[in-house]
Amino acid sequence: MTALSEQELHNLAMNIVGKHLEADGFEFLSVNSTLKKNPQFVCIKEKVLHFVVVKCISYPNDPKDLDHAKLLKMKDHAEKFEALTYYAGVGLVNAKEYSLPVYLNEDYIVDYDGLIKI
Repeated sequence: MTALSEQELHNLAMNIVGKHLEADGFEFLSVNSTLKKNPQFVCIKEKVLHFVVVKCISYPNDPKDLDHAKLLKMKDHAEKFEALTYYAGVGLVNAKEYSLPVYLNEDYIVDYDGLIKI
């Protein structure tokens, strides 16, 4: 069994958020999957620009806990473009045993409640 790497977990979180954004009518202008490089998504919806920061959070940490300092820096950057800023925390945990990592081709549980406006 191979545990997913930090990059693979990040990509999985981005796929979850990306599907949500697409279903909600967002149009992607830019997608960035590089770890620790924000924002991950630059989108437009109803002629408004949106910056979305995606973070994969491993159990037992809470995906709703925000790093306010980094997010405020991103918000300041977004405001230069008249964009709204959102945080999307995605919790991922092994479905069989919470203490184990998320493995390739095995079930996992997602804790994602949508976008949090910054």
